[in-house]
Amino acid sequence: MDDTPPYPPIEPTSFDLIVIGTGLPQSVIAAAASSAGKSVLHLDNNSFYGGHFSSLNLEEFSSFLTSQSSISSSQPNPPPSAAAAAAAADAVDHVALDLRTRPMYSDVEITSHCSDLLEHSRKYNLDVSGPRVLFCADAVVNLMLKSGASEYLEFKGIDASFVCDADGQFSTVPDSRAAIFKDRTLSLTEKNQLMRFFKLVQGHLAASDEAENDANGRISEEDLESPFVEFLNKMRLPPKIKSYRSHRPFLSYIVLYAIAMADYDQDEIEVCKDKLNTKNGIDRLALYHSSVGRFTNAPGALIYPIYGQGELPQAFCRRAAVKGCLYVLRMPVIALLMEKESGHCKGVRLASGQDIFCQKLLVDPSFVLSVPVAPSQLDCLPESPQVINQVDAKQKVVRGVCIMKNSLKPDVTNFVFVYPPRSLYPEQVMVIRAIQIGSNLAVCPSGMFVLYLSTLCNDATQGKELLQAAIKSLFTLPVSGIPENSSSVDSENMEEVKPTLLWSALYTQELATGSYESINSTSMPDGNLNYNVLLDATVKLFHQMYPQEELFPETTSPENFEDDDALSP
Repeated sequence: MDDTPPYPPIEPTSFDLIVIGTGLPQSVIAAAASSAGKSVLHLDNNSFYGGHFSSLNLEEFSSFLTSQSSISSSQPNPPPSAAAAAAAADAVDHVALDLRTRPMYSDVEITSHCSDLLEHSRKYNLDVSGPRVLFCADAVVNLMLKSGASEYLEFKGIDASFVCDADGQFSTVPDSRAAIFKDRTLSLTEKNQLMRFFKLVQGHLAASDEAENDANGRISEEDLESPFVEFLNKMRLPPKIKSYRSHRPFLSYIVLYAIAMADYDQDEIEVCKDKLNTKNGIDRLALYHSSVGRFTNAPGALIYPIYGQGELPQAFCRRAAVKGCLYVLRMPVIALLMEKESGHCKGVRLASGQDIFCQKLLVDPSFVLSVPVAPSQLDCLPESPQVINQVDAKQKVVRGVCIMKNSLKPDVTNFVFVYPPRSLYPEQVMVIRAIQIGSNLAVCPSGMFVLYLSTLCNDATQGKELLQAAIKSLFTLPVSGIPENSSSVDSENMEEVKPTLLWSALYTQELATGSYESINSTSMPDGNLNYNVLLDATVKLFHQMYPQEELFPETTSPENFEDDDALSP
């Protein structure tokens, strides 16, 4: 008996652009191409939108990671009659090359300490690419406003930002003038140091905006090209943590890792793969401070979408559909159609056996072309037919998701925090970024909390050991023999009791960059807290594909883009 699902035929059979996968980069390009008047077919073999950028319920999340870490090389076979017709068509002017997927996740460890969680699986919306937040003034927010995708999203502000240490103690990030004055942990000298530093940065940015040739108020070019950590030292901010058990982080660490978002230990030249210079550091500070108070419903710098980060690709997909993009989910693509003479891709073959043709093709980063076996296929292939995009073999990102009943800080629901280098143990050279989200953002049942963590690493063992050290500093594991839901605590000081870890997932994700060739490919989620680097690559790819087209032509007056209520829930 034929188990092939009854795929309906797609009409028309020719498009300007075919997009495979509904991740955020693919969805942005699909929406932009549709807005530019292109006919677009958007396919996904999943039953949900978002792919590697999706938000899934508890069962779907576990199933997705497990399946994506052990992808079978087999593909659905087309019906016999359709396969015969397609094979006959191959002899005309093109040849079909099998399209397969490679695993982009590995070392998946899912642990449950609570048997009741699966009963409420559908009440969770867990981000596959977490932790992620958006700055109120960053490029993604501006793009959502410009494209109209913001009409399909609701956001809430992140309550606070902290720096964490090996004991699980949180120190507030004084990221604004008001926060500096309110912070009781800062001495008067430290407050004055921070205020002078931020005033200098604001003066530099104002002078740069007013006149490029006006040197008054601007930081010198020599300082701008110097390492940011050296510039902070020059500004008399304390340069480094003396011990990973320090009672609290110095100001330079707060600026470097909690505001400027540096990933590597900036004090150790030998291990720092990405030395942050002063110019880029000040640009990041400018983004942070311009985000504070931009929207009335988000008094801080950061916002998070209600129902999870998976709402972002869905919003762009909805915008694309309004502009005429055709969507088909649960539709595997089994082969690419390559022209025999030029070797250019001219379409795809679906699991149903139907061939669909296109002028341009954009694929998910997990796809790989099979090695050809027939001599007739050899002439039409690029030099490296197996790889559509490049996977970074030297660097990965390890992600973690935790579920608990109590907030890590009793008085705060939604907040981000960072473990700077050497804050957990002396050999730590990478930053850990984390975000806790509560039920008021519709990502978990009432009274529950979700924690996301991530770190860049050279190998999975290194990254997992770092995340496990962070989890150990934050949580209490259930004791064998004691009910999971027990609230009894053997402690005299209830304020020092750590939340009990109910469920966790640790997994390693490959980092793959997009490419612009006959077959275009997007990037995997990166290790950043926001989407700016990813969006820059996506915009660049769109302009390479369509150099004459504007990315989302203006349809609304510019003053409406700054409407404070545009992103209010």
